[in-house]
Amino acid sequence: MKQIIHLKVNGQDYEVYVAVNKTLLEVLREDLNLTGTKHGCELGECGTCTVLIDGEPVLSCLALPIELQGREITTIEGLAEGANPHPLQTAFAELGAAQCGYCTPGMLLSSKALLDQHPHPSRDEIKHALSGNLCRCTGYTKIYEAVEKASKT
Repeated sequence: MKQIIHLKVNGQDYEVYVAVNKTLLEVLREDLNLTGTKHGCELGECGTCTVLIDGEPVLSCLALPIELQGREITTIEGLAEGANPHPLQTAFAELGAAQCGYCTPGMLLSSKALLDQHPHPSRDEIKHALSGNLCRCTGYTKIYEAVEKASKT
């Protein structure tokens, strides 16, 4: 069964005709062509598909867009302000916190949610906030350092 749904993604309104059981991850990538949100485990265990819903990190592989109408959805494409990267994006690039880059969108959005709530988090708070995001390349140290650097800007 398909239905027309209305989504607000990165400040833009969308009307899409989708199957009601299609996940937010699928709608973002397949219907809205916002491919920065990555497919990972699709079981809610890796954090690769993290987006922000009203500023809170949510696993898009487990979210149904039909339930998110009227809420603000932010993907990695909406993190920068125009041509200006978000301070987190700059810090990740400068410190080499992104290696293969696959986990990076989820890491950045989870980090943004943390900094929005706690502008100067401790290392333990950063670790806790990112504990649902798996990275297979970096060993996390550079990621933690990048979040700490961005918190000072």
